[in-house]
Amino acid sequence: MSVSEPPPASPAGPPAAPGGPPAPLTGPAAEIAAGYAFDGPALELGALLWDGVCHPDARIRVPLPVLNRHGLVAGATGTGKTKTLQLIAEQLSANGVPVFLADIKGDVSGISAPGQDGERVRERAGQVGQEWRGRGFPCEFYGLGGTGPGIPVRATVTGFGPVLLSKVLRLNQTQEQSLGLIFHYADAKGLELIDLKDLRAVVAFLVSDTGKAELKGIGGLSTVTAGVILRSITAFEQQGAGDFFGEPEFDTAELLRTAADGRGIVSVLELPAVQDKPQLFSTFLMWMLADLFGDLPEVGDLEKPKLVFFFDEAHLLFSGASKAFLESITQTVRLIRSKGVGVFFVTQTPKDVPSDVLAQLGNRVQHALRAFTPEDAKALKATVRTFPRSPYDLEEVLTGLGTGEAVITVLSEEGAPTPVAATRLRAPESLMGPVDAAALDAAVKGSPLYGRYAEAVDRESAYERLTAEQRAAEAAALEAAAAKEAEKAEKEGRAGARAPREKEEPSLAEQVVGSGIFKSLARSVGTQLGREISRSLFGTARRRR
Repeated sequence: MSVSEPPPASPAGPPAAPGGPPAPLTGPAAEIAAGYAFDGPALELGALLWDGVCHPDARIRVPLPVLNRHGLVAGATGTGKTKTLQLIAEQLSANGVPVFLADIKGDVSGISAPGQDGERVRERAGQVGQEWRGRGFPCEFYGLGGTGPGIPVRATVTGFGPVLLSKVLRLNQTQEQSLGLIFHYADAKGLELIDLKDLRAVVAFLVSDTGKAELKGIGGLSTVTAGVILRSITAFEQQGAGDFFGEPEFDTAELLRTAADGRGIVSVLELPAVQDKPQLFSTFLMWMLADLFGDLPEVGDLEKPKLVFFFDEAHLLFSGASKAFLESITQTVRLIRSKGVGVFFVTQTPKDVPSDVLAQLGNRVQHALRAFTPEDAKALKATVRTFPRSPYDLEEVLTGLGTGEAVITVLSEEGAPTPVAATRLRAPESLMGPVDAAALDAAVKGSPLYGRYAEAVDRESAYERLTAEQRAAEAAALEAAAAKEAEKAEKEGRAGARAPREKEEPSLAEQVVGSGIFKSLARSVGTQLGREISRSLFGTARRRR
């Protein structure tokens, strides 16, 4: 529900609590409730739970201006994380803030359709003091590379950059550095890397007899490392990942749009079709964030964020990441706040997120955790230590929370942490489940963005240029060899002794290397079509709009 307008009348308003209203709060519970009594605009999360009783008058909220201070939504599978994202996204949209959501399981598309009234919804609304009404929100649906439903989201290999691509290809540090050298060469020489065949062509050229000298002055590229990179690219393509790289490249500025009625557009990236490629989609999410970071100007603290970005399955991004990669994530998260973008990481436990990143997540929604194994118990204790001091026994509370309940602490309007509050969360007002496949397809094809991104384009780039020049060089070599043979035959057929040559005739190899076609290849590869590409923290290319 929007906090910028009075709540509408609804038949699903809170009924009288059985046995009368809860007793007035006193002591620590009253202090907790007071910590959430903000004066400015705020999103409504739910109502305070204290001693097993829900207090609908003690509203747990998060101020709208602090949502660029980042956050964490965590909890075991099935505890309601997805519905929490939906609840927050709805209210952000209603307040004119665009939202990005990754739909891993395919059940977030319902945010575009009104929710269905029913007994359970009415019961929850009554418990938390919510005046519920079903309504949908403006959405755009995207899909990685056109896999599954959604407007295709593609990135060029140049735009994606060597650091993120190394993470996807699972290269080690030495191989990552070599890939960075390859990108540096391609950038400097104007060889556009649009898709993976472009990258393969440049790697093959740089270890060929012709291209080896190109990197000699800056370290070179070993044949062994090039072989590893080429094999990784081939395996990656065999998994069907080649379609994610190409043109038209998605402009992440599309995520910042609002609808005609002023509500923020909810961008839903549909990922069910690539659930078996977690490394790919988590790294693609980071590319989106890094691309935004590179393009947006500094704006400081705003009355409301420009965008709130929910990073689902966040542990996949951090798993196996190098120290340099983690440092880049940390720096991006730290600095993107001042560009008006809030990032919420979504995962199972806070320990999935590195401490340097976790320290920057001021808004926390922690759903239930389980303690069935010693490892679970250890994770539970670690989670409790990440919260401020609290009158709750958090170990007991976190294992006893029901679905749709969470322990919450956020930043106040002054930027200080609020008291820890066990909370029964509100019900989303949109559909809690996927929309019909036909409706989703109609929404995708009816989008004004569909015509812009639907059809892949394969224009001339590094592969075509290098392939054409290689064929020309091979043709020149054959022509030179044929001319040599013809000249030899002609000389052997002449009568008499030949006159001494003033100058020794060049060898066949010298003729080929000295031919105009071969020199054209060297010039073509060495020609700089534009200034060297400027790259951001992750090596992603900065756009030149």
